[in-house]
Amino acid sequence: GVFFSATMINIEGKEVDLYIPRKCSWTNRLISAKDHASVQINVGHVDQNGRYTGEYTTYAFCGFTRAAGESDYGLAQLWNKAQAAALPRVI
Repeated sequence: GVFFSATMINIEGKEVDLYIPRKCSWTNRLISAKDHASVQINVGHVDQNGRYTGEYTTYAFCGFTRAAGESDYGLAQLWNKAQAAALPRVI
């Protein structure tokens, strides 16, 4: 029989998967290739003066979350959680 591998060779000569599905940042659902309502949002990081530092955090939302109207709430909660984790701990 014919053997087909779903991999390709990258520049370094290593085998890598052709398709790695994303997961919704809010619900952890897999985002399929056919989910055309899904979005990926990069939130830029700024310094104390409000200038973009060149870094960003990526969030992905599936179509289900967007259709339910939960993506804005989810983004706010995820960003607040990330900011709280980045704050220095005072004991």
